[in-house]
Amino acid sequence: MNKTFRLVILSVFVAQSLVLYVVEGMLPVPFIAPGAKLGLANLITVIALYALPHKKDVCLILLLRIILATAFGGGINAFLYSVAGAAFSFGSMVLLKNTGKFSLLGVSAAGGIFHNLGQVIIASIIVENIKIMLYLPLLAIAGTGTGILIGVTAWITLRHLQKLPIYRRMQRI
Repeated sequence: MNKTFRLVILSVFVAQSLVLYVVEGMLPVPFIAPGAKLGLANLITVIALYALPHKKDVCLILLLRIILATAFGGGINAFLYSVAGAAFSFGSMVLLKNTGKFSLLGVSAAGGIFHNLGQVIIASIIVENIKIMLYLPLLAIAGTGTGILIGVTAWITLRHLQKLPIYRRMQRI
C-alpha cells in the first residue's frame, strides 16, 4: 500500500505541475524581459520540496514534468532550457533549504534566480554568444519577483496542507 500511495502522490504532483504549465502558457505575461514567465509549475516543485521527505521524489516530479511538457509542445531547445533551469534551480533550493538559514521565501526566490541563470547559460551556448549574459540582471530581477510570488503561494498552500491527515502520511512515504 505504501508504494501505491507514493505513486499516487507523485502522480498528483506531476499532474498539478503540468496543469499549471499549460495554464501559464495561455496567460499573456507583460514582462519587460521577453520570454520571462511566472513559473507557475515551479509552485509544485517548492511545495513538494517542503512536503515530501525525499529529495529524489521532488527531482523525479520535476523531471517528469519537463519531459511531459516538452512532449506536449516543446522542442529540443525547450527541453534543454527547461532541464538547465530546473537543475540550477533545484540544486540551489536544496542547498539553501538544507542550511536551515533561509526561509521558504528565500529558497523560492533563489530558485527563480538560478532557474534564469541556467537558461541564460544554455542560451549563450546554443547561440554561441556570451553577450546574452548581459540579459541576466534583468532576468534576475524578474526571477526574484516571481520566486517570491511562488514562495508566498507555496507557504500559504503548505499551511493548509499541513492541516490534512494525508500530510502526515506523505511525510512517511
